[in-house]
Amino acid sequence: MTTQTRFRIGVDVGGTHTDLVLLDTDTGSLAIEKVPSTPANPALAVLDGVGRFIAKGIDPAAIEFFSHGTTITTNALLQMRGARVGLLISAGYRAIQEVQNQARDGNPFDYFYKKPEPIAPQSLTREIPGRIDFEGNELAPLDEDTVRQAAQELSDAGVESIAICYLFSFMNPSHEKTSQKIIEDSFPDIQISTSSEVMPRIREWPRLSTTLLNAYLEPVLVRYISDLAKGLDEIGVTTPQRFLMQSNGGVMPFTAAISGGKTVHTLLSGPAAGAQAGAYLAAEDAKSGLVTLDMGGTSCDIAFIEGGAPLETTEGVVDRRPLDVPALDLTTISAGGGSIAWIDRGGFLCVGPHSAGADPGPACYGKGGEDPTVTDADIACGFLNPEQFLGGAQNIDAKAALTALVQKIGDPMGLTGLQAAAGIRRIVDMRMADEVRVVAAKRGVDPQEFTLLPFGGAGAVHAAAVAKELGIRRILVPPRPGAFSALGLLCTDVVHDYIRSELRPLDQVTPGHAEQIFGELEARAARELRDEGLDPDDAINLRELDMRYVGQGYELRVPLDGFGQGGLDDAAMAASRERFDVRHAQLHGHAAAEKSVEVVSYRLRVRVTVPRYEPTPPIDAPPHDAPATSVTGTRKVYFDGETAHETKVFDRDGLDAGARMDGPAIIEQFDATTIVPPGWTANVDGDLNLILEHG
Repeated sequence: MTTQTRFRIGVDVGGTHTDLVLLDTDTGSLAIEKVPSTPANPALAVLDGVGRFIAKGIDPAAIEFFSHGTTITTNALLQMRGARVGLLISAGYRAIQEVQNQARDGNPFDYFYKKPEPIAPQSLTREIPGRIDFEGNELAPLDEDTVRQAAQELSDAGVESIAICYLFSFMNPSHEKTSQKIIEDSFPDIQISTSSEVMPRIREWPRLSTTLLNAYLEPVLVRYISDLAKGLDEIGVTTPQRFLMQSNGGVMPFTAAISGGKTVHTLLSGPAAGAQAGAYLAAEDAKSGLVTLDMGGTSCDIAFIEGGAPLETTEGVVDRRPLDVPALDLTTISAGGGSIAWIDRGGFLCVGPHSAGADPGPACYGKGGEDPTVTDADIACGFLNPEQFLGGAQNIDAKAALTALVQKIGDPMGLTGLQAAAGIRRIVDMRMADEVRVVAAKRGVDPQEFTLLPFGGAGAVHAAAVAKELGIRRILVPPRPGAFSALGLLCTDVVHDYIRSELRPLDQVTPGHAEQIFGELEARAARELRDEGLDPDDAINLRELDMRYVGQGYELRVPLDGFGQGGLDDAAMAASRERFDVRHAQLHGHAAAEKSVEVVSYRLRVRVTVPRYEPTPPIDAPPHDAPATSVTGTRKVYFDGETAHETKVFDRDGLDAGARMDGPAIIEQFDATTIVPPGWTANVDGDLNLILEHG
């Protein structure tokens, strides 16, 4: 008997909790599980959550789609738990990793500045004779014997992964490919990352850094994906449609994640899902402008969505290391429910960056944690219900939270426990608001004109305080805020990005030459899609050029959509120049139409549509007071740490479209709590979002 596939699962692994969303494609209903994360092996929490669905009667064979966002590579980099890496580099250039770009993070006058620890130390770096010039011509042949000797030495030294980065390999990758073949033939167990595959783009240090990051993290991701895939097979989830979230907001199959130099595309995997969900599920607000606030257990991720899409970047930094791959423009700060409050040597109250994580967790978890956290402060002030935390699945010790606040913060600073809790909340709310201001200033926008979209387990608890600080008057809380990022994994497509640099004046780039380069990128994309079990005929190819005025040190991405139907022509190339001038004026306030322009790189984004979660049509309902049956009681809440407000508590599942509540109010659900302070109102719209408005 054949099992009918009807379920799709999205999983988001956080530092404290792992969130899972199960979609029934027949009914459109969603089920949620939230389990403690297992930092030592994140796959265990994922399998635990899936197992809970199965225990409730879900046939694992009926699960047709599994999509996963993870911080496994991010955490491995932050904690320096990657592979032992060797490096092959062009003769005479082994110092690139040491010199880098001579920039200093933070204070440029810091005489004690120390660069990050090299991923491939000089003892594991080997110079390889052979040279390609800037036009891709071979000046000196590759010394294959030196490659063999270097590979043997690195293998003897215990390396698990080798990065290969030769000069101008983006113009001619033959030397890197030959070196890769030599190593694979002799040492098949060693992972290999070539810069011509990972990032065939100009600028030597970013290209080397990105390739090293891929080499450092690929063995970690390969082991994790292999363990997870094996675990899914063992519990009966045998669907071949298994996907991993990428930093660019799209997903890629598990098979793509373990080869082909794509590991670096997962470094912002987790946060990207939430931003993608915001753009898709709050589409109307996304057109006018959204600020997403993803506050979980260990951190808060902030993104701006304008014109219906999250902002993107192609040049990022992770843990002070350049990472030049397409990614959603996200900012992460250490402001989560598990962020630890402490007193510095000057006697000032601080929150973070350290987090209590999932183990032992906040003091209120009763698992041995003694340091007060943001969650402990929320409990003490009455914002969270100790009896209904995660629907009662998580035991909460309110007395332990207050004791930690008094002993570690209150007594040393001469404050009551409530005052200490209010201070902790004030600091973390200010930090999030300040970060939004910084990002808004960089973008030249006014956050007061945007809607705030909070999610994550703690986002809706702190959203109103952050919005008040920013002058934002409208907040949109989605129906399932605690699992919003997990749901975002069911709201995107398969997306692959490709790039090739070739520096040349635009007036010397013929349409035929540009078509040849794009054609080669599209042929590579088609091969990889077939290898991943996807049909290239279903792909949508989006082309872009990186362009700049001659003499500039940076370039802009210029989309070619709408140009050259059936192939690029002279008119399309001329129009791309005009589009570049317009984009330059938009971003920098001026253009130089009289200046020559050069093409720096060719970009290709390939998108393959996979079935998405389709929200139910909005309900048209007149405004009315919230049903009395939705009120579960009242409790004292200290919004300022001093005055108790007797506050109504509502069950969100009991609120229908059109329901209205005046603050102060608390709205509880399994995966999150929403705070409506005095002076705010909350309305349930036709999509069952909570709309909070001030004044």
